Amino acid sequence: MTSRLRRVGAVGLALATLAAPSAAFAHTGVGDASGFAHGLMHPITGLDHILAMVAVGIFAWQLGGRALWLVPATFVAVMALGGALGVAGIDVPAVETGIALSVVVLGAAVAAGYKVPVAAAMALVGVFAVFHGHAHGAEMPEDAGGLAYGLGFMTGTALLHLAGLAIGFGVGMVGSRLGPIVTRAAGGVIALLGLGILAGAV
Repeated sequence: MTSRLRRVGAVGLALATLAAPSAAFAHTGVGDASGFAHGLMHPITGLDHILAMVAVGIFAWQLGGRALWLVPATFVAVMALGGALGVAGIDVPAVETGIALSVVVLGAAVAAGYKVPVAAAMALVGVFAVFHGHAHGAEMPEDAGGLAYGLGFMTGTALLHLAGLAIGFGVGMVGSRLGPIVTRAAGGVIALLGLGILAGAV
């Protein structure tokens, strides 16, 4: 248990470290306080973003080991690149569909409970992170402080990943037999909700 708690702490530190420099992609603006608040709330107020980010955290918990920090950190880092594309006005096709698919696929991955290689998990979340990042960057308010907004949405995403990890650890405490069933059921619910979001996006 102590080893797992240390890993969770490492995840938090890694995500916080990634968040600060990754925000530097955004253009300079005014209203830093407002920018941070807008950025923080953007992933937290969207159901599609919440479901995907929490699913990433649960997925990382299921895989365990290095995946506990590598999978969420990959999502945050690649999301910064997608955000840069959005801020720069560079088009990424089918962003809303990609975000909806991320909920379906990540939920299904949690529901399946397969122990995929860490590199494959990183690649999977990285692909979907581009869509989420682009949406955050493209929807940045014009009067928001760019750096602050970027830091805000990176922080909001990191918090949702940590929430997913916490859910995984919390459910794991239910017991070795019942815990996996509960997490996989949660993944199934996320995937079904994702199908509903996808139906509205296509």
